[in-house]
Amino acid sequence: MSGVARGPGVMGILNVTPDSFSDGGRFVDAGEAVGHALRMIAEGAAVIDVGGES
Repeated sequence: MSGVARGPGVMGILNVTPDSFSDGGRFVDAGEAVGHALRMIAEGAAVIDVGGES
């Protein structure tokens, strides 16, 4: 299958809620969130899971 990764991968978690239990709302600002996502990609994340309020 073309385009499908083989083997394990790394997923970065980006919480963008102001009351996030894990990062205390560090990435509520869109620019900070994008910057953090780009850092995780540079560090090897193949997928970014963005957590938001529901």
